[in-house]
Amino acid sequence: MKHPRHLLSGLALSMLIASGGAQAAGLTSEHKPFGKTNDGTAVEQYILRNSHGMQATVITYGGVLQSLKVPDKNGKVDDVVLGFDDVQGYQSGTAFFGATIGRFGNRLAGGAFELDGKRYQVPLNDGPNSLHGGAQGFDKHVWHAEPIKGKDSVGVKLSYLSKDGEMGFPGNLKTEVTYSLNDKNELHIDYTATTDKPTVLNLTNHSYFNLAGAGNGDILKQVATLHASHYTPVNATLIPTGELAPVKGTPMDFLNPTPIGQHIKDDHPQLKFAEPKQGGFDFNWALDTQGDIKQLAADIHDPASGRRLQLYTTEPGVQFYTSNFLDGTVKGKAGKTYAHWSAFTLETQHFPDAPNQPTFASTRLNPGQTYTQNTVFKFSAD
Repeated sequence: MKHPRHLLSGLALSMLIASGGAQAAGLTSEHKPFGKTNDGTAVEQYILRNSHGMQATVITYGGVLQSLKVPDKNGKVDDVVLGFDDVQGYQSGTAFFGATIGRFGNRLAGGAFELDGKRYQVPLNDGPNSLHGGAQGFDKHVWHAEPIKGKDSVGVKLSYLSKDGEMGFPGNLKTEVTYSLNDKNELHIDYTATTDKPTVLNLTNHSYFNLAGAGNGDILKQVATLHASHYTPVNATLIPTGELAPVKGTPMDFLNPTPIGQHIKDDHPQLKFAEPKQGGFDFNWALDTQGDIKQLAADIHDPASGRRLQLYTTEPGVQFYTSNFLDGTVKGKAGKTYAHWSAFTLETQHFPDAPNQPTFASTRLNPGQTYTQNTVFKFSAD
């Protein structure tokens, strides 16, 4: 199953992001300081609000979605993403809470890949592999930011220049990530990137969601639907085997609404690879939507709060991860600790280790091309 990379001309790209016009009533934004990094670099936060009580806060460190406040079925607003109250938490953290991930989301086997006969090495930061672009990926840099206002949305556009050779990747890569919030309770994350040398690229957002509220118990009773008939099985180091396996008859079958905890402890080798002690999900699902952003890719519902998260994306895959390695020792926002299985991620992406997997869609980006990705998180309560 191969999926085309989304390429767009510069003219068409400029039309994707509204940059003026009358702003919809109730949509507001502001930005203010969010402290400084350990080396004294100033970090800002951008707060986006709509007329329904939803609020998204983005910080320039790591392009992080630092907070996402969403009403429940009774109108009570709570923050549904895990994270920290200060920059230092993100600087020292290793869980990638809310971060913009690059250059290469997910794992690269041995941290290595080849382009045009040349081998490139990314520092290893996940056992024998590199994870999410290496130890100093996009999540560990301060991005430039500017507020944007559209006719029906408010947002912030972040930009970062990753220089040739950074974390071993070739090419000077210019990346822009735009977060925008509208009155449909949709948070849009739109990515573009260009390079001056052939490179590989796989961008995503690594927000951890708990629809009951960040730090409010586990997510095992929250009900997931993933519109994906296949997933990519992994070996013991979580590198795909290259197979595209059917989910039917496995714990990875979320084609129908299924509580996340219903099969999370099943005696299945893939679950043991993801979390050897207790089992858990940490796999790439090949979406049946095949890049059609108009089709629903995933739906997660919390029966207790009524909150529902629906995912739409142009990407061919999504990494559904159940925070298997949080253990109650991480103290997050408002002093809350984050326990085992206390959140899930929906990391829209091309497939893990794609540069080393000839049957997977290419993640190569050439000069003159523009990488694009569009992902929407839509919230409601019932």
